[in-house]
Amino acid sequence: MGSEAGSGGIRVKAGKETQMPDFRIQAKELENGVVLINVEGYLDAHTFEQMEETIERLFDENKYKLVVNLEKVHYISSAGAGVFIGAIHQAHENEGNIVFLNPHVNVKDVFDLLGLSQIFSFASRIDEALGYF
Repeated sequence: MGSEAGSGGIRVKAGKETQMPDFRIQAKELENGVVLINVEGYLDAHTFEQMEETIERLFDENKYKLVVNLEKVHYISSAGAGVFIGAIHQAHENEGNIVFLNPHVNVKDVFDLLGLSQIFSFASRIDEALGYF
């Protein structure tokens, strides 16, 4: 299994246009029904729907064990974090989980500030992430 979604855009900062990093999601199935979701770019109000659709599609396929690689996500907004908040309960209800792999320090800070580090599991290696299932 492998799928990819992507988008890019323009941000305006201090009167200047700057190119936003492309947003990419790639999902691939690992062992024991675990799906690794590689995410790249900004996860915010402009891109959260793509993340939400990816998770919903996986849930529709009865795949509730998700490892989300956030190493290449340098920014996450509350809308981006909200995708995971909405999904974690459904994952748990179906004997699954959502584990974050290698979150960028900026992203981990957002999870800490929102109090979400107490709800979600974090791992620095894929074998460590697989241990949560």
